[in-house]
Amino acid sequence: MGRHEETWLPQPELDEIDVGTVLQSLADPMRLRIVRLLDEVGESTCTALDLPVKISTVSHHMNQLRHNGLVSTRLLGASRPSRLRRADLERRFPGLLDAIIKAAPPRPAATHQAEPDPPPRGAAAAPHGVA
Repeated sequence: MGRHEETWLPQPELDEIDVGTVLQSLADPMRLRIVRLLDEVGESTCTALDLPVKISTVSHHMNQLRHNGLVSTRLLGASRPSRLRRADLERRFPGLLDAIIKAAPPRPAATHQAEPDPPPRGAAAAPHGVA
């Protein structure tokens, strides 16, 4: 069996990452949400992230994050898992990522809500105004 070498997509070197570009990237709510999710899960593909937008939109944002130095993406068969460059960003801009993530608005709740249980069969409905 041959050993498979990991292939990483191009990304900026650490000294090429600009603080203005990082801040501009994270000013977009969807990119900030992706960064927060990657910070929680470690590594994910676009399809595995639970986001309320098309996969092509997630892929676009993930590419922007990679080009701007925030994530690393590797080729793994047909998939492209990405991970946050947390250690690199901490070395380049100490405390910045943590401060942004902590200051960000809370993540939106799940997009679906549980339906209330229906009343038991044969149960009479309460008269109007009576609980």
